[in-house]
Amino acid sequence: MRKVYILLTDTGSLFTRLIKRFTKSPYNHVSIAFDESLDTLYSFGRKHPYNPFWGGFVKESINGGTFKRFKNTTCMVLQFEVGEKEYAQLEKNIGFFLEHKEDFTYNLTGMVAAYFNVKVNRKNAYFCSEFVADVLYASNLRFWEVPPHKVRPYDFGEDDRFVCLYEGPLRDYNDYFDAYIKTI
Repeated sequence: MRKVYILLTDTGSLFTRLIKRFTKSPYNHVSIAFDESLDTLYSFGRKHPYNPFWGGFVKESINGGTFKRFKNTTCMVLQFEVGEKEYAQLEKNIGFFLEHKEDFTYNLTGMVAAYFNVKVNRKNAYFCSEFVADVLYASNLRFWEVPPHKVRPYDFGEDDRFVCLYEGPLRDYNDYFDAYIKTI
């Protein structure tokens, strides 16, 4: 079995606060990672920390970019296990996005429509939870019986199949991780 990580975040940005008014969820962004250090995360979000309107497929880091800009980001780090076959497929699916990252854009219209349970088909466009759910589903990891556009970021946090490793300020996660590594 292999471990995969989900990072749920709330940056406190104006955009996040606006989303939170509607969702009432503590976290409104989700990313996926293959390493517990969260050095490399994958999602759909801001391509530049200071521009919320320029979005698409992003390779994130908890120590840089948007998370570095918003120093008071809160988070929940989740872990789940998958078989070797599903893990390899998940890496392959995310690899496709990496190879074609310039072809993808952020699906703001789709995110707003999803709130009203409407699907907006936009070619090569995703919002964060739609992306994570889609790559999981395409890897035979179907956690919910709804299409990817109906999966919300906090659905991960409310699902017992994901183990919560850490919850708190994102800036303190490195200390938690370093202490955890010393216990192994």
